[in-house]
Amino acid sequence: MFTIDIHKLADQFVFHQGAPMLFNSGLFLFLFTLFFGVYCLLSKTEKPKLIFVIIFSLYFYYKSSGFYFLLLIASIVVDFFLAQWIGHSKKYWKRLSLLVVSLSANLSMLGYYKYGNLIHEMFSSFAGIPIEALDIFLPVGISFFTFQSLSYTIDVYRKKLPPLTNFLDYAFFVSFFPQLVAGPIVRAADFLPQIHRPTFVSKEMFGRAVFLISSGLFKKAVISDYISLNFVDRIFDAPTLYSGLENLFGVYGYALQIYCDFSGYSDMAIGIALLLGFHFKENFDSPYQSKSITEFWRRWHISLSTWLKDYLYISLGGNRKGKTRTYINLMLTMLLGGLWHGAALKFVLWGGLHGLALSFHKWISEAKFSALVFSKMRSIGTGLSIFVTFHFVCFCWIFFRADTLETGGQMMGQIFQDFRPQLFFDFLWEYKSVVLLMILGFILHFVPKKFEAFAQDQVIRFPVVAKASLIVIVILAVIQIKTAGIHPFIYFQF
Repeated sequence: MFTIDIHKLADQFVFHQGAPMLFNSGLFLFLFTLFFGVYCLLSKTEKPKLIFVIIFSLYFYYKSSGFYFLLLIASIVVDFFLAQWIGHSKKYWKRLSLLVVSLSANLSMLGYYKYGNLIHEMFSSFAGIPIEALDIFLPVGISFFTFQSLSYTIDVYRKKLPPLTNFLDYAFFVSFFPQLVAGPIVRAADFLPQIHRPTFVSKEMFGRAVFLISSGLFKKAVISDYISLNFVDRIFDAPTLYSGLENLFGVYGYALQIYCDFSGYSDMAIGIALLLGFHFKENFDSPYQSKSITEFWRRWHISLSTWLKDYLYISLGGNRKGKTRTYINLMLTMLLGGLWHGAALKFVLWGGLHGLALSFHKWISEAKFSALVFSKMRSIGTGLSIFVTFHFVCFCWIFFRADTLETGGQMMGQIFQDFRPQLFFDFLWEYKSVVLLMILGFILHFVPKKFEAFAQDQVIRFPVVAKASLIVIVILAVIQIKTAGIHPFIYFQF
């Protein structure tokens, strides 16, 4: 006889720090199925639909961060009313003061939870006090919803947007669960006009959603998780135990892992939003195909790179105050972009390296001899440009991923001082499954855009049964290849 375990059912409404709600979990699949059924029933309504999605989104965030979901609510309330006051204020000083309050409230919250321990350690070291780490839990996705909320108040201040008058609209915009915990960072100007449109999911939208969810789940739960657990983590945990050849492939593996992990989440977020009738902009555009570091940042984590450009780089003066100031602004933007990822010197170094590369590329592009340089590069071919850009990005990933700068230095030492190429075929045999998945991952990444568009069009044309079968096949592949429990997305920690 079928029975319901009340205790297990009640447990699903309790936050467990070691088991946050994830898109690639069976629990989310089950809950989303129930949610989607109710959403379809409410799709013709307006207010009930908004309230239902907001409640589910808050529950989703609670299952990710516990009672820190109250911070999300506080951010929504504070910025909603501050934006109203900014929009209705006529005096410049008052508008600026209110914007400063919004910036202070958001950045102080972000600063405490993300950089509290770093500031505490610096103060303790300066004062000669024994350093004891503070017990600070980093709420999942705090950087994402903070930046999203800030973009709204800044746009209202710049008079690019009128302030919202409906609190539910703003709560829906900030808390919308598909992009809440790991992006993409959605702009109010893009999202708010969609809220009151009639809910409509075309055949093309539904097919594209199935394609994105399936490909995103495959990239994350099959490629990224498998090569991470079975190879990449081992190399980065103890690089001196492995040859330089293995360390080099560990770096290539991490480059693929972080791309598949993060772009996989973005694909699933965009796909889930499409199922609900909402459109998000593309967040990744085959970034390792870039021919320069500038192009890389137009293709990698597009929502963050454009946010940093529009709200930080341009606010600092952009390229309007001379060449030297432009290079300084690029460096500051990338240093702060690195610090956005975490309170550690390795992230600052990673951002600084990218800032230097962007400044150098801009200098070369604007130099008098640039035409000669680029004509020579074109004669060599784009392949070399892609090769150099990819390897520079991989070099920077070493310090981004390594637990300490010392570990990053050890990896570099192994690669350049203990390479041992004679181990190549032994390496291929010992890690054949990892190597095959890495080859598959890079092939899928470097395949021309037209082939990806062709595959997506074929899925759109699939009958409903075939679409459902595709998702089932991907889920079975995830179950088959899974070697441990569900793994959080890398960018959950940011």
